[in-house]
Amino acid sequence: MSLKPSQIQAILQAKRADFARFDRTALKDLQQYRNAWIDFARQPQSERLHLLADKPNGLGGRPIETFAETQKGILSPQLKWRNREESLAWVRDLLTGVTTFAVDGSQIFPSKDFSIPVALVQIGWFENRHDRAGGYEKDIQLDVMTPVDLQAGQSNEPVDRRVNVRRFEMETQRLAQYIESVADPSRSLVFFDGSLIATFAEAFDDTTRQAYRRCLLALLRTSEKHRTPLVGYIDTSYAHDLTTLLQQVYQLPESDAVHDAQVLNQFMEWGDRTPLFQCERGGILDTYQEQRDQITFTYLKTTREGYPARLEIPRWIWEAGLLDQVVDWVRAEVIIGGGYPYVIETADQTAVLQTQDRQIFYRMLQDWAAQEGLNLRLSRKMVSKVRRR
Repeated sequence: MSLKPSQIQAILQAKRADFARFDRTALKDLQQYRNAWIDFARQPQSERLHLLADKPNGLGGRPIETFAETQKGILSPQLKWRNREESLAWVRDLLTGVTTFAVDGSQIFPSKDFSIPVALVQIGWFENRHDRAGGYEKDIQLDVMTPVDLQAGQSNEPVDRRVNVRRFEMETQRLAQYIESVADPSRSLVFFDGSLIATFAEAFDDTTRQAYRRCLLALLRTSEKHRTPLVGYIDTSYAHDLTTLLQQVYQLPESDAVHDAQVLNQFMEWGDRTPLFQCERGGILDTYQEQRDQITFTYLKTTREGYPARLEIPRWIWEAGLLDQVVDWVRAEVIIGGGYPYVIETADQTAVLQTQDRQIFYRMLQDWAAQEGLNLRLSRKMVSKVRRR
């Protein structure tokens, strides 16, 4: 039975006061944080360093770049075009001869419709050479996870979690393999679709946390070793690194409802970014060994209406004087993609598994099991679905 809009409307109306109360509190906190950001940005460099001098790790973010050339803490690239054709001409001049690369993944989780647990993981990648011949490469890689891979019945860990970890391993390993194969690192940019800091894994068991950390450490080390620029791109970020900084410096009320991108958005136009910060989040980042202080971030406005995206960048890029070039390459990819990096978008389209792919996989699995004499049974519900489709 479908939803009843009349019931939803009645419930929302009855609970309107709850939403209004939350909104008023969040807006009040947001304004305090925005005022603090403006004050922090206009401080002389010596005073800003003094404010941060006695702050331990766990500050959230510590500025690396100076604020001297900012307006309200924002750096503008001064990029203005009269139409899209002019912006694309800028992109063409900038990216010709630069190769961009991204990977994404998809999966089919184990289903109760099968008598044994089995899963499928697929990653897809896209390499755009940005040459005059329009050269590119798209491809996929698959893995079928067996009951042994899924550790079914051997631990309390949900089998879906093992699938997610395997997908993450495959994505980061493919990125690292690509970095190792790059002919000209100085003319390449590799995108990781997500955060380079596995804070999300802190909610998991130790084995899972270590798996995610191991993948990201290997990727960071490979980028640094081969000097191939890497960017962790977070389109919708709820990070609190800058709000943590402001809260500690200005003794503001803690507010989970206020995040960095909200604070910054009011001051930014398309293409603007913040100065670069070193991430000092603590938590799992404290276990990143020699990479613990090597992840930096900036916020980049990639659409006119939405909140800024977060870019996480290995510190060696800044130290090598490549930051402005790399951020310009990201801007160019965003222009091609209409607000989202084209290379990531295309990798996602390459990797995604559709409903029909799921049915093909189930049918192939059933046929193979019958051929091999394996005791694999489908539920009556799944048999009915396969017949209908």
